Amino acid sequence: MSLHLPTPDHFPAFPYDPPYTIQVDLMRHLYRAIEEKKVAIVESPTGTGKTLSLLCASMSWLADEKDRAKKGKLKAMLGEDTNSTTKDWVVEQSLERIRRDLESKEEEYEERLLEARKREVRLKKMAQARSVKRPKKAQELPSIAIVDDNDGIFLPDSEVCQHQEGEIYISPALRALMAKLDKTSGNTLEDEPTCTKIYYASRTHSQLTQVLPELKKLRQSLCNLHPQEPSSATSLGGSRKRQLDHEMDDLWKQSYPRSVSLGSRKQLCINDELRAVNRDLDERCREMLNDPEGKRCPYLPTLDNGETRMIEFRDQILASPKDIEDLAELGRIAGTCPYFGSRRAIPQAELVTLPYNLLLQRSARDALGIDLTGQVVIIDEAHNLISTILSLSTTCLSYYILTTSLQQLATYLSRFRTRLSGKHMVHLKRLLVFLDALKKYATEWQNSMMKKETCTEKSACKMEVLTISEFMEHLGRKASGINLLEIEKYLKTSKIARKISSYIEKQEEDASSCPTSYRKQKGEIPPLNVVEQFMLSLTGANDDGRITISLVGGSEKQVQLKYQQLNPSSNFMEVVEAARSVILAGGTMSPIPDIADQLFPNLAADRITTFSCGHIIPETSLKTLVVTKTPCGDPTDYKAGRLRDANVIDDLGRILLNLVCVVPAGMVIFFPSYNFLTIASAAWQKSGKLDKIAQKKQIFLEPHEGTDVEKVLIGYAAAVRNQPKESSSFHRNGAVLLAVVGAKLSEGLNFADELARAVVVIGLPFANLGSPELQERLKYVKRREEKRTDVTLRINNVKRDAAAELYENMCMNAVNQSIGRAIRHRGDWASLILLDQRYALDSIRNKLPKWIGNSVTVAGSFGQVMTELGGFYRNKGKR
Repeated sequence: MSLHLPTPDHFPAFPYDPPYTIQVDLMRHLYRAIEEKKVAIVESPTGTGKTLSLLCASMSWLADEKDRAKKGKLKAMLGEDTNSTTKDWVVEQSLERIRRDLESKEEEYEERLLEARKREVRLKKMAQARSVKRPKKAQELPSIAIVDDNDGIFLPDSEVCQHQEGEIYISPALRALMAKLDKTSGNTLEDEPTCTKIYYASRTHSQLTQVLPELKKLRQSLCNLHPQEPSSATSLGGSRKRQLDHEMDDLWKQSYPRSVSLGSRKQLCINDELRAVNRDLDERCREMLNDPEGKRCPYLPTLDNGETRMIEFRDQILASPKDIEDLAELGRIAGTCPYFGSRRAIPQAELVTLPYNLLLQRSARDALGIDLTGQVVIIDEAHNLISTILSLSTTCLSYYILTTSLQQLATYLSRFRTRLSGKHMVHLKRLLVFLDALKKYATEWQNSMMKKETCTEKSACKMEVLTISEFMEHLGRKASGINLLEIEKYLKTSKIARKISSYIEKQEEDASSCPTSYRKQKGEIPPLNVVEQFMLSLTGANDDGRITISLVGGSEKQVQLKYQQLNPSSNFMEVVEAARSVILAGGTMSPIPDIADQLFPNLAADRITTFSCGHIIPETSLKTLVVTKTPCGDPTDYKAGRLRDANVIDDLGRILLNLVCVVPAGMVIFFPSYNFLTIASAAWQKSGKLDKIAQKKQIFLEPHEGTDVEKVLIGYAAAVRNQPKESSSFHRNGAVLLAVVGAKLSEGLNFADELARAVVVIGLPFANLGSPELQERLKYVKRREEKRTDVTLRINNVKRDAAAELYENMCMNAVNQSIGRAIRHRGDWASLILLDQRYALDSIRNKLPKWIGNSVTVAGSFGQVMTELGGFYRNKGKR
């Protein structure tokens, strides 16, 4: 009997019949990739139902996998020697008994989820009828009593203290509490079912909120739904309340895949008093978990009903799909912490949605108890995965934090020297030696930099980039010989950073004469925690990262140590090697070979599969033009060195003035940088071109502050949609939005329909080559390419310049994200206008999104551009 899962030709769970051909192709590709344990890189444009297709394919495979697992267990129990002559009624009865035993646990758990759905309905109805009462203030627990010697609480945690398996998501104090609960209640999770999971990650919380509504659309989730009969009451007064009553009455009748959404404390904390304090929320929560005075959070379990309360809350989480807002609301109704409750639901969940940082960081996975072995990982919006990995691996250590940590550690050792065991003293003294060496080197480096007054470029003079080995050599033989992994492990197990910080805080309260550098407000991150992250960075491979030491700040500059990760694959391969299959998906993943080269340089070629589909729109709905000439006949060349040329800026203004005359409704124009946008708009204001553009369309500029983005977008949308009725020409109205490639408006926003009837990209937004960080990364990829001996690992050309290729790919990735703001659904239409003659080069055009296809027109003159656009918009106006 073969247990291999064949790739289905159709997917019954898909809610729309028939699906688009590209959707079926995508789902088949994903199903096959998961079954064959491959890494898939998928490009599916916005509007093609990418999220729904990802969920349908993966959840269909998961359902088939559950059935295969049951068959595999039956086969193993019956043995291979069972033949037709022995298949009598005894064997059939045994087979049926085994099958019932295998299914009984899951059926029992499904019944518990049904009860949880009913309980949730009751709680929501009660919440409708009255306001949710605030929980009583936490009472002091007898298990956390204050000892006579108050300073004893600041001693390091014992290294022999073991955490109970399966409860690693909470603090040691809460672990001890839960251990006591287990002993008294006899409640255990050992017999509860765990399962293969789909981990679905995306970059932002807003992107993840789109996943669960798509999950609910799958037909498999509607099999037990009792359709609500239409009622005329929905149009009468109080209809919303009656509609909610109907929805909640039907809630318990629905059956969905078990899912849980993971988020941060900032998103899930329901303790309003804690949130109101202007401190680091994570650190303040940890302090409340371990508060020696028993001032624990009222939403955490108690000795009386802690385990039962948390299990009931976990079942309510899994009973129906809930996003972050739903979890927070449920937590308030149930009076239970959704942050810890969601982590309790992970073992039984079939779908886990989580942000990038919780998936990509090993420390976060360990803290949550996430084991990716044999699981399926889907990373959506993966076009920025590489930059996210590099960013998460970057650590900074300021001179102030360094000196504060050193002073705090010295004070702590002075007080507890006689009370610490020999093992603790050895680790802390090594840490003291290392911090002292760091401070000494930083001070010497700063003094030497300040003396270099003859340097022509002061900014370049006051920065140095070192390898890890070079940096360690500067610290001296004694410090470089310390095993940093051992120290870092000690810091984690002993919780010494928080102990030291709490002791210094107590000293501040007891003595107002405490040095100002010791002062720490409750909830701030302990300085030693920052040092710990920097130390951990130094344990990586020597060639995978660089240390940048620089002077930062205003008039009183201070030294800053910064670790920069150069190799995105080193950390990500931990995910790839553990998981069964990894899917990287995005609307615009081009250039795909660059992603494979950076993230999977040593992965076997037959384990990587790629898929890129066209758009669902007809070819007549997209017009892509490369503008190679200005109205004066000069070449369009917007290289960095020409962006301050008055003639270039004037010609560009003339081009845009012509375009706003023909493009209807909304038009988004992307500039290569904020600086060029500022220079150009100031020049056009002076010459009067900006006023002429404003006569055609209202002008909006991308704000520098993120808090102003929403205001600008609302104004832009209103200007686009509030068309003047008396206008006799459909294109003499609307608005134009001047934005910047790679900034706040270039990705994650939906400029559908009239909001973007044209997207214009000016030039090629290459990154600043003067950046030391970028220079080091380019040098790294060049060294890596030179070291390769297996030519099959190289892409396209053995003799390629890897640094130049990466530099170009970074630019095109940013361009493609800007292009993707238009064409958001099947009925949408727009033009894409690329203003630079370099877009006519094959090497550049080949890196544009595949869904653009062969529709790119390279215009030989500006007159051709206007003719092509005029015809395109006239046809759309008639339709």
